[in-house]
Amino acid sequence: MKKVIIYTLVISASFCLPSCKKFLNVQPLDKLTGNNFFQTKEDVVANIYDLSRIVFSKINETHYVGAVGEYRSGEVLHESQSDNAASREYVEFLGRNDLLNLIRRGQPWDYYNFDRITDWTGYYRAIQGANILIAKLDEGVPGVSETEKGQFKAEAAFIRSLCYFTMVRLFGDVVYYTDAFHSTSLPRENFVSVLNKCIADLNGYKNQIPFTYSDPALKGVRASRGSIIALMMEMNMWNAGFDGANARKYYQATADLGKELVASNAYRLLPLSDWSTVIKGRSDESLFEFYQSINYGDAVLNVAPIADMFLHYPYKRPEYTHRVSFAYYRGEYMQKLFQDGGDKRITTWFNEDIFADNGKFMLLKYAKNSFIVGEEDANPDNTFMIFRYGGELLLAAEALANIDEDTEAIKLVNMVRNRAGASPYTSSNGDLKEFIFYERSRELIGEGHHYFDLVRTKRILNSQYSYNVLTSDKFSRGAWTWPINSGALNNNPFMKLNDYWVNGGN
Repeated sequence: MKKVIIYTLVISASFCLPSCKKFLNVQPLDKLTGNNFFQTKEDVVANIYDLSRIVFSKINETHYVGAVGEYRSGEVLHESQSDNAASREYVEFLGRNDLLNLIRRGQPWDYYNFDRITDWTGYYRAIQGANILIAKLDEGVPGVSETEKGQFKAEAAFIRSLCYFTMVRLFGDVVYYTDAFHSTSLPRENFVSVLNKCIADLNGYKNQIPFTYSDPALKGVRASRGSIIALMMEMNMWNAGFDGANARKYYQATADLGKELVASNAYRLLPLSDWSTVIKGRSDESLFEFYQSINYGDAVLNVAPIADMFLHYPYKRPEYTHRVSFAYYRGEYMQKLFQDGGDKRITTWFNEDIFADNGKFMLLKYAKNSFIVGEEDANPDNTFMIFRYGGELLLAAEALANIDEDTEAIKLVNMVRNRAGASPYTSSNGDLKEFIFYERSRELIGEGHHYFDLVRTKRILNSQYSYNVLTSDKFSRGAWTWPINSGALNNNPFMKLNDYWVNGGN
């Protein structure tokens, strides 16, 4: 079993608080009455960090990014010659959508805790905490000005909507509520409706919060207007894929938000030579992230980072157990993505075995911040990136292409390609929408977006794009979702689980 790096989990930005000791000793959110805590502005700030910690804990409890966003379309295979190879075969279970056997206990990969992905309790803890915080801010907290009140409410609303968006992409329909101290049983609500409510909610808060922060310790770590815009863009594009009658409305909204983000000049694409700064976190490219650092003693589960699967010696140690990577992207898939020899992402983000169909492959995108000392078995010290500028530029480009604003779309695409040193898009590269899809696959590889792009664009139904093709029937019955833990049925007579998985996943 992989070792757990034992540190105290503290979101790094908490070190900016006026009283670090007070933050570290904050009472757990689920033990607060809501009346005995929010006495000062510092209490509010501490609570915002705690809400982020709750959400981060859901990512940190398993190999989340790879499992939900990368492997389910079958591009990744495990290396049979790697150390403890049987425990890495889970990537193929994901790649053929065999989730029921993946999460069944008694497997060689039990220590990855994949069954915890099916439990949405943590997200609802964060949602309830955000609801309470907003209610208490409306009542008034001593020392909090009206301007600060608006900003804090916007941060809480962002965390709440991020939880709903995350659950929608995992489970489809979810229970939605925004009232504090909620206790009434509710049925699951259509996910398009849920996201529309989240979009409307965030739109009311968006302008009450700065685009970004001058304090470098807060960039990307605390929610900002840029974070909210990115989340609204993502939710609009998700709905565009499932609410066809209103797709153009969602594309237009995403395009407008993208233009607002670019016009703010609050964010920039860093030179690729500075990629280590981007992936370390708190950079001018970060829109939202869960920052973590060994310097702050963060307790990151050693199997949680996606880097764990795609690096070997000298980036992972000891050498005798890391002579090859645990997994690799199929060479055929990588050749489809990276045909432009001038693309500097090829040499910056991968080793010379980028097209190898074996464990010689390495995703150096996550290898630039190594803190390994001696033979310590640990991952490079990187952030968990949720939204960054490069990804949202391409999402805006996709939306623009879908409303026939090709000229503006191409400008955004070529901003990303120029940073990569790749040749600019021209009409000779073929269909613009297709090119943007593959450009997102290139730019965001390993960041947990690829599978969701396949689902929302319905490309998961086509073998041209996926090794794990879903039929229209399976897709409509929810084969793209995850099973919901049966604990959701407790004390809720209106609750139903996902039919596709209840019926055996076939």
